[in-house]
This record gives sequence, structure tokens and C-alpha cells, in this order.
Amino acid sequence: MPLTKDRKIGIIGDYRTHDGDTGSPEVQVALLSERISYLTEHFKAHAKDHHSRRGLLRLVGQRRRLLDYLKRINSERYAELIQRLGIRK
Repeated sequence: MPLTKDRKIGIIGDYRTHDGDTGSPEVQVALLSERISYLTEHFKAHAKDHHSRRGLLRLVGQRRRLLDYLKRINSERYAELIQRLGIRK
């Protein structure tokens, strides 16, 4: 099942930098990571779903761009985020 409203609110609450924060790079990367992990599991059962695979590649690219931006502006926040999410460099 895709990302539910409650799960999304929980992720935003875990990764926000201040109250009312819904758009910081940390929150965006965490939400993208959740969607990427869902699609990765989806492809284990539906290997020939190439249309969704293209969407997955877009999500991975978007997450990579956000991580590059975060690394450029604040490398400490970047290091902490990839540690929390378990993303390799």
C-alpha cells in the first residue's frame, strides 16, 4: 500500500527541523526514501512493470539532487541524514 496520510505525518514529524516544517531537504528526502523503498518492494512481485520503474528512477534522481544540495549547504546535516536513513553515499 502506498504512503498513507498517517505515515506521511509521522515521517514529517521525525525529520522536521522546526515546528511547521514540511519542505526542508531532510523531510523531502525522507519522504522520497519511503516511496523508493515501497517501489523497490513492488518490483519484487511485478518485475515487468516498466512504467513504474521509470517513476522510481525519477524519484532516485530527485533524492540525489536534494542530497547534493544539502551536502553543499551543510555537510553536517547531510551526514546525519544519510546516517539516519541508512542511505549509502
